[in-house]
Amino acid sequence: MSDSPFPLIDVLGQPALKIQSPCGAQATVSLHGAHIASWQPAGADEQLYLSPRAVAGSGQAIRGGIPVIFPQFEQRGPDVSLPRHGLARTRLWQLTEAKQGTDHAQATLRLSDDDSTRAWWPHSFELELTLSISGPRLDVELYAHNTGTSTWPFSAALHTYLAVSDLSLVRLQGLDGCRYIDSVLGGEAIEDHPEKRFHSEIDRIYTRVRDLLLRDGPRRLLIESENMPDAVIWNPGPDKCAALKDMPADDWQHMLCIEAARIMDPVTLGPDEDWTGRQTLILQAA
Repeated sequence: MSDSPFPLIDVLGQPALKIQSPCGAQATVSLHGAHIASWQPAGADEQLYLSPRAVAGSGQAIRGGIPVIFPQFEQRGPDVSLPRHGLARTRLWQLTEAKQGTDHAQATLRLSDDDSTRAWWPHSFELELTLSISGPRLDVELYAHNTGTSTWPFSAALHTYLAVSDLSLVRLQGLDGCRYIDSVLGGEAIEDHPEKRFHSEIDRIYTRVRDLLLRDGPRRLLIESENMPDAVIWNPGPDKCAALKDMPADDWQHMLCIEAARIMDPVTLGPDEDWTGRQTLILQAA
């Protein structure tokens, strides 16, 4: 896209767009996977975790930032034959729009089906990821359109890795009363902690989630979602982190995934139907 007001830079050997709003907020999105690799609100530090050992390339997903999960989440329907977390996060997207307003900056990237996607998933589709930054706010919108003649179901998630100072100091509010599936301990339960704390591995899908508030020392991060009623809370813990080649062994203490998702009730799109889901992160004043 030749008329973009923002520069293309190199991130992990892949082209990426660095956008900046007039207020000083900035974000970086890689064309590889439409992967948001960085977000700094105006006057604030980095809010996303990106592994210093992350890699990017054909068939490789970036460890950290905000990967796009579509049309499959892990091995939970609707199509368990697909690669883990689907096919969108490892493919090259196209930049279709980038602009700077008086108080915000925005970019849109697009992915459409081709021979390589249809070899895995025989459907026609178009995805768009739009990110918008303004002051303390990041809005991420995922749009899916059925461009074919057959009906298909899908799951989706924005696999957000948040940077934290120390996992043991983190408090997460807003999950109490939500039912969850626990992939570490097995089974289902209802969250009864008004302020969730973290000390080791966690891998849960919470349902019917409202707005969440992350507390990390003086930092307060409001996490909102629209049309993505599930929240995946994930941290690999010390043992699994040590086994990951693309993440330092101790970095589990400095990240927490809080993912807006549509997993438990997959979307079904008929021909020419579409769907939009959104996650918003707002850094609150201390």
